[in-house]
Amino acid sequence: MVLVAFAAVMSRLNHFEWMFHPIEAAQFEAVSASKLDNGEMILAIRFGSDARAYPIREMAYHHVLNDVVAGVPVAVTY
Repeated sequence: MVLVAFAAVMSRLNHFEWMFHPIEAAQFEAVSASKLDNGEMILAIRFGSDARAYPIREMAYHHVLNDVVAGVPVAVTY
């Protein structure tokens, strides 16, 4: 009976929310102040003169980041 109750509860929960914690608000710093290694991989996006870089090591944990680049909403994913 306990197994059936546990299965019923788990079927109603979204286990992906436990696995992937979205980043609430992106925080950025200038290139001169960043502590990225030269060989570190990034995801990059540029619209006009506005550019952003997202480190793969951070994106690999969170998987999704909602951001606004040059006034355009974007969803960055890895």
